[in-house]
Amino acid sequence: MKILILTNSDGGFYNFRKELLSRFIAEKHQVYVAVPHGEKIEALKELGGYYINTPVDRRGTNIIKDGGLLLRYFAILRKIQPDVVLSYTIKPNVYGGLLCRILNIAYIPNITGLGSAVENQGTLVKVIQVLYRLSLSKAVCVFFQNKANEKWMLGNGLIKGKYRLLPGSGVNVDEFQYQEYPDRSKAITFLFMGRIMKDKGIEELMDAAIYIKQKYPGTSFVLAGDCEENYTGRLQKLTEKEVVSYVGFQSDVKPMLKDCFAVLHPSYHEGMSNVLLEASAAGRPVLASNIPGCREAFDEGVTGLGFEPRNVESLKEVLEKFILLPYEKKRMMGIEARRKMERQFNRKIVLEAYLDEINKISAEEKGHEPIRSVN
Repeated sequence: MKILILTNSDGGFYNFRKELLSRFIAEKHQVYVAVPHGEKIEALKELGGYYINTPVDRRGTNIIKDGGLLLRYFAILRKIQPDVVLSYTIKPNVYGGLLCRILNIAYIPNITGLGSAVENQGTLVKVIQVLYRLSLSKAVCVFFQNKANEKWMLGNGLIKGKYRLLPGSGVNVDEFQYQEYPDRSKAITFLFMGRIMKDKGIEELMDAAIYIKQKYPGTSFVLAGDCEENYTGRLQKLTEKEVVSYVGFQSDVKPMLKDCFAVLHPSYHEGMSNVLLEASAAGRPVLASNIPGCREAFDEGVTGLGFEPRNVESLKEVLEKFILLPYEKKRMMGIEARRKMERQFNRKIVLEAYLDEINKISAEEKGHEPIRSVN
């Protein structure tokens, strides 16, 4: 069976979906991945499959300029003639879906988030609704990562066929194992992992860090991630003043998770936050925006604490609340966070859902054996 995957990031695909790729390869299916070239391509090639360099402007909103991507996808589909197409993120979902509808190809999109234009009710909302309505109309099944996205699409009449709710991308609980909580004698360290940009709440984070460091000088804030917007200068100044420690992009976050007391995630919008899932799997409490895609990942007061997005005062209050918690309460929050991931967010749940849908398509193709369930 030929499986074509459309996605916008080699790093994201490797980190969150390599298990699915490995499963397809193990079952002797031909897997093609259309993805922009990046540092994880070689690691993906080691798993198997074929890779087609397909640049995607992840943040651009000019539909006319995206015509090149649409043509690129069309050429790939005509050449490979896949039995099924899987897609992730907005542009692969929309443009891949439109072409699969025209070419009558089985199609399974994953709604990883609605994007800032929809979340902020921007001027493109109506255009996006039309594109989604057309692209998703013939989908075999639409996967959602949170209930709010599902509700929005259903409420706007964008989904007519089958759909399923997943626990985000899930988390590999074997890869992200529980790590013992830092010793009580160590300074409380908050860790931010993500792209350095406004929509990830970086402005509120920096303002809150200044306040907290003044009131609780022994605390630390470590920020890790690519700087995608013009915050380099301010981050450098705050690092020089020892308000924060900006360490740039880190390919392996596990050592940082081991050293932190809690992971901080003040994002404005998410499909499902992989940062929170990985942190929780490692046994760390999470302090996160009370938004869809974050609130599902923690239980208030049990595995983490929530605050209002875009609200620096709310963020300050939650940071201070966490600092004042007894050490054993902090540690137990991390233990409960790990248990929650094992129960509700194990990546095997996501694999099972994909294999179930692929099996139904595979069974219709003469000579293809169904893919066995995950043990």
